[in-house]
Amino acid sequence: MGELGISVYPSRASVADNIAYIEKAASYGYTRIFTSLLELTPDMTDLLDQYKQVIMRGNELGMKTILDINPELFEQLGTSYTDLRLFSEMGAWGLRLDLGFTGAEEAQMTHNPYGLKIELNMSRGQHYIDLIMDFGVNRDNLIGSHNFYPQRFTGLGRDYFAETSLQYRRYGLRTAAFVNAPSGSFGPWPVSDGLVSMEDHRNLPIATQVQELRFNGLVDDVLIADAFADDADLQAAADAFNRTMVGLRVVEEPLVSKVSKQVLYDQPQMYRGDRSDYVLRSTQTRVKYKAEDFPAFNTVDVTRGDVIIDNNDYGQYKGELQIALRDLPNDGRINVVGHIHPEDMALLSLIQPWHGFTLEPAEKL
Repeated sequence: MGELGISVYPSRASVADNIAYIEKAASYGYTRIFTSLLELTPDMTDLLDQYKQVIMRGNELGMKTILDINPELFEQLGTSYTDLRLFSEMGAWGLRLDLGFTGAEEAQMTHNPYGLKIELNMSRGQHYIDLIMDFGVNRDNLIGSHNFYPQRFTGLGRDYFAETSLQYRRYGLRTAAFVNAPSGSFGPWPVSDGLVSMEDHRNLPIATQVQELRFNGLVDDVLIADAFADDADLQAAADAFNRTMVGLRVVEEPLVSKVSKQVLYDQPQMYRGDRSDYVLRSTQTRVKYKAEDFPAFNTVDVTRGDVIIDNNDYGQYKGELQIALRDLPNDGRINVVGHIHPEDMALLSLIQPWHGFTLEPAEKL
């Protein structure tokens, strides 16, 4: 089972504020913490004690912390990749290498005597992970995570995200990515236009971001990159992460009938296994609501993402719920009762035949 996490930045907020945030996140079931040492300059190393205080409080609450670091910081902190005692004494669970070495050093670090996890930068791509594996790693201590990107339009595209994630999945390694909390206001750097791994997530609700990462099969853990997410975002992310099936928000057409709303919301839907390229079919509704009346309503042409119910004129198909995967003509036998919220359209492709999913009014999810 994957884990949910938050991010804290002791160089930009007080120990008290960071600890309060950690305690709040723990109450919602969060178990991972990301923090960064990358922004530390040589005159800021006295902050390490503040990092330690924050990390130790997380440990007391069952939350484990990864420290983001790069090769230059080892020398700045008076240590090296062969001696990770400093980070163990700080209470860290592991180190994330934002920039790596040659492959041999990373592999050697996985054999550290403290059991620290070594988290690689998955967004780097190339054959970085293959190179490291060639040097004989301790797989129990090797994991990966994507970058997050504070600058607008610089986040990863979906295809590249999938390509690089699969490089790590093939080795069975634990993986993670970051989402943006709209209520969060800062990260480790001055620019913070939303901290996301995938660019398409930047302006989406946190629940939609988390659902995509939860159900696309590419990452295990999801971390909120911004600090400090409010209660609503923490709860929404936790609810989305703990879902057992994809949930889609429906923007209803005006004056939709009571029975049509029952078809939409009163039971989980099931994607029929013999799939069509044109519609996603949930056929059991026509059995459950066989005796109900579905007069013609809003029989306009169908566009991709429309939620449709076959009406009385469609014979044995009356009451069947479908979601349009393409634009379709309407001969009057199809009621267009709503459409999938535009922000949730990317989730459609994550629903597989024979998998369940739910529909919920747009204001509820």
